[in-house]
Formats: sequence, structure tokens, C-alpha cells
Amino acid sequence: MKTFFVTSTGTGIGKTFTTCALIRQARARGLKVAATKPLISGFDNNKIPESDTGAILQALGEPPTPEAVARVSPWRFSAPLAPNMAAAAEGLFVDCDALFAHSRAFLAEPADVRLIEGVGGVMVPLDDSKTVLDWISACGCPAILVVGDYLGTISHTLTAIEVLRARGVPLAAVVVSEGEGREVPFVETCAELGARLKPAPVVALPRNGSGAELASALAGSRL
Repeated sequence: MKTFFVTSTGTGIGKTFTTCALIRQARARGLKVAATKPLISGFDNNKIPESDTGAILQALGEPPTPEAVARVSPWRFSAPLAPNMAAAAEGLFVDCDALFAHSRAFLAEPADVRLIEGVGGVMVPLDDSKTVLDWISACGCPAILVVGDYLGTISHTLTAIEVLRARGVPLAAVVVSEGEGREVPFVETCAELGARLKPAPVVALPRNGSGAELASALAGSRL
């Protein structure tokens, strides 16, 4: 069984696009795949199909029923803020012990591929003391780091990798997700990161890409 935690250097960079691409690649290979985004902020119950949770369910081939939404994303907050702030806006808090236990239980269930998608970037706060990094570490599985192709991404990427390595988190791959802008040439960004991050695989994921190259990089052409 292959398990990965999909994280990033920030928000809106391409975690869900990457997660969904991997889901579709696994399903196309006839593999049993399970995916979850246990914690989500900025969630609008009236726009489920447009949400990250809805995208994951669509990739899994499941309708966005209330039961399916609750299974994939049990912790949902409305405000588009960091989880600790979004929870506080509703008079709540993120129970990290419960969140971490839920994620470990998810990873222990039988499936060929299991994916946990995080929220925001590696150091996004979950409560008063814990961050997404603590969550990744608690899961004990390799991380897929999704980064952008904007000006500044090399520094952000190297910083994120440093904190992951300092915590002993295995790095399965770095995915360079192509953005809409053209501040920096996409191919050159991928090449620069590839040269600096060897032997960790650096995989280019163009807009509307299938994720096939990433699937191959993660498991020698067998996701």
C-alpha cells in the first residue's frame, strides 16, 4: 500500500489538482484508491461541487452527498482563513489529537493508494501551538510537496524542504504546479529546482496535465 501526505508551500498553488490527478491515475490503473482532505476552511455548503472536497469526490467517482462530504472532510469551516482562525470565527477550535488520530486510522485502512491532502502550506497553524508540519509528522508517511512557478518559489520550496527534513519527514516528490502567470519561465523553474533537490524527484505538472509523470516518479511507473 502506498500512502502520501500532499502538502504545499502555500494556499491556492495546486494541492487539490495534484491529489485529483493522482486519484485518476490510480483508478485508471485499476487500483483501489482512497483520499481525504480532513480539514478544510473557506467551505461553502452551497457550493460543494466547486470546493476541494467536491473535486476529490468527483475524482473518486462519487457524488457529493452529505455523507460523502462528511467522510472526506469531517472538519469544515466557512471562513477562508488559517484553520485556527477559521475555527475561532465559529467559536470552535481544531482538535489536533482527534485530527491526527483520524488521519492515522485512515492510513491504516486497506487500499492500494491512500492520499491525505493538507490545508495551506507546511507551517500553517492548526491551533495555538501545532502546525500542518506536526500533522504530517504524526501521520508518519512520505510527503508530496506541491510548489508554484512564481517569482520567489525557489526560496519558499527550499525553506519548506528544510523544515520537512528537520522533522524527519520523507520527501516523495516535489511537484511544480504551473500557474496562470508568466513571471518566471515554467521549464526553467523546474530545471533550477531539479538541480538543487537531487536525488528527490522534481516533477513538472503543467496546467491541465494528467499527472502520469508524477505517478511514474512515485512508484517506477506503478503508482
